[in-house]
Amino acid sequence: MPISSTAEKAIAAYGGREFWQNAKMLEVELSAKGLAFTLKRRPFFNHAKMVLDVHRPYSSLIPIGLDPALKGVLDGPDVRLENADGQVIAERKGARDYFKIGRRLFWWDDLDMSYFANYASWNYFTLPALLMRQDIDWREVEAGLLEARFLDEIPTHSRVQRFRFDRDSGLLIQHDYTAQIISPLAAASNVVLQHAKNSAGILYPSVRRVTPTGPNGKPLGGPVLIHLDIHDYRVNGRER
Repeated sequence: MPISSTAEKAIAAYGGREFWQNAKMLEVELSAKGLAFTLKRRPFFNHAKMVLDVHRPYSSLIPIGLDPALKGVLDGPDVRLENADGQVIAERKGARDYFKIGRRLFWWDDLDMSYFANYASWNYFTLPALLMRQDIDWREVEAGLLEARFLDEIPTHSRVQRFRFDRDSGLLIQHDYTAQIISPLAAASNVVLQHAKNSAGILYPSVRRVTPTGPNGKPLGGPVLIHLDIHDYRVNGRER
């Protein structure tokens, strides 16, 4: 499948095709807060640590909740919790199937948050490689705007999403989706407020803000559903 000019420019802006084809793992340190956490009665993330596989939906996050030693792991469609010794203390197969009606409308447990936070982060942080995936149908709507159609096998917010890039630099500006496990009406705009460059010279979105999407398709000024700060972003652990 040929890659559009917008995708090619974005891949080049974030390190290049060869770099991401050879990349294996990401290590990310992040903080996150906002109304989405409060509504689900979840603690904010404060300098949480993540390890993500660049080429398949695998991601771990510690701490996932109040226990500083508890790790939440996404492995394809499944999630699990691991203690400090790496022992699995709880797991949930086919995690997405649990987000129906019931108590998840009002609060999430550690396994629920493990699914949401890990799949969302995997989509956000592996974007350069995501643009090269053959199992995602990428369509260039117009210069700088891509529409993606995801297969059911890929854990993600919604099957159809849009990504807007700066036409000159190729850097991501805005990512629109519906967070369906929260609500079929949870249309959101994830706006990149700032980019940073790690010590290896790789650019990455370092500050993001998620707000509801307005009826005109533009992000509303509030409420802030998630404010995301990326403190560190390393590929293959080579940036130390």
